[in-house]
Amino acid sequence: MGDLAASLAAFFLAWFLRFEIEVVPMTKGAPELGRYFDLLPVILVLYPIVFYFHGLYRPRGSSSRVDEAVAVLSGVLLSTVLLSGALAWYRPAREPGSIEPFTFSRVFLALFAGLVLVLMIGNRVALRGLLRSASLHVGAQRILVVGAGKIGLEISEKLLAHRDHGFEVVGFLDDDPGKQGRSFLGRPVLGTTRDVERVLAESPVDQVYVALPVEAHKKMMRVVQAVGSELVEVKLVPDILQYAAIKATLEDLDGTPVINLTQVPLQGWNSLVKRLVDLALSAAGLLVLLPLFPLLALAIWIEDRGPIFYKQERMGLDGRPFWIWKFRSMRVDAEASTGPIWAVQDDPRRTRLGGLLRRWSLDELPQLWNVLKGDMSLVGPRPERPSFVQEFRQRLPQYMLRHKVKAGITGWAQVHGWRGNTSIRKRLEYDLYYIENWSLGLDFKILWMTIRHGLRHNAH
Repeated sequence: MGDLAASLAAFFLAWFLRFEIEVVPMTKGAPELGRYFDLLPVILVLYPIVFYFHGLYRPRGSSSRVDEAVAVLSGVLLSTVLLSGALAWYRPAREPGSIEPFTFSRVFLALFAGLVLVLMIGNRVALRGLLRSASLHVGAQRILVVGAGKIGLEISEKLLAHRDHGFEVVGFLDDDPGKQGRSFLGRPVLGTTRDVERVLAESPVDQVYVALPVEAHKKMMRVVQAVGSELVEVKLVPDILQYAAIKATLEDLDGTPVINLTQVPLQGWNSLVKRLVDLALSAAGLLVLLPLFPLLALAIWIEDRGPIFYKQERMGLDGRPFWIWKFRSMRVDAEASTGPIWAVQDDPRRTRLGGLLRRWSLDELPQLWNVLKGDMSLVGPRPERPSFVQEFRQRLPQYMLRHKVKAGITGWAQVHGWRGNTSIRKRLEYDLYYIENWSLGLDFKILWMTIRHGLRHNAH
């Protein structure tokens, strides 16, 4: 209802700004408001449908306000593109006395898109604040967690973090004698796993989360069987997911459930959409920066008369090597005597101009060509040299998982400060988070954070 109200308000406000105030001067007379009423049914149906399939009407977990705003931005952009495409084919009747076909104002559509974006984001921010400040839990789901071990506490912590979505943990069941009578996360241990029927009879419970270790398989089945006769939802949190380095998914093989421990969201349609965005933005970036490239090239050549560009082998998608391009920032043959080594702050191998190029990441701009070719993406884990990859994969067994997606010019680790000569373990942690949680909205968020905070650093 909030989005429908926002759409209506944006519609009438856009009309007022365009045709009453004339924020952009009109060359023709103002059309009748009734002509624009033809758009309303389309808008009130199209935008909610796009938002629904964009996941905006599903609980978004612990997503931040920025995440939600980016998701709304993506939904509004897609809806507006679809609306504009439909109007390009629509031919309404001419205005009385006019020989020209009637067309809807592009300024009106732009104003509507901007206003509906602001109003929808404002609506969500206000609703989120209301739920959290007033602690409205109408129809709250009361949850009993079977297992107060690591996985039980982990799932409970996440449920409690989402209380504004109506989740309430009432307590735990655990067979460890040392946990009886204790409380975890402010919730009591109500008994052992054999007490599940008694607890359900004494306390109103809507859902039971079974979070027991793999070795407690028989105990788990006994609990599931006991709970099966009660009018509650039963959800299993398998301990096997501790072995999943990337978010696991459930597949079906002729009726037999199979857990895929290495599924990534960036496949199929998602991969195509990401590629189209990369093509559009990298091409636009190269066009915008084209006047700057000759100036940088001339400055590099004047300093030492050496090559303008520098190419280096890096490891990309599925472990395949490719050549990454940069503006040269180091002396010619800088590694002739040392071999591949990590760049350090105030690296003596840099030229004077090279220090400036690296400080502002201007040396990375030619990688837009790598993105256009398809070797890289705008957003993804930063690629490393094969010699470093061999070293890191020995220290960190999950390191090769970061090659499940294309390498990027910027990434989730980089916008959080983990770039250059910093902790490889932390960079891997952030890279795997990105791969597990990829969405087009997350990509736009990273690009915005990159632009907002700038690319100034002292990295390799």
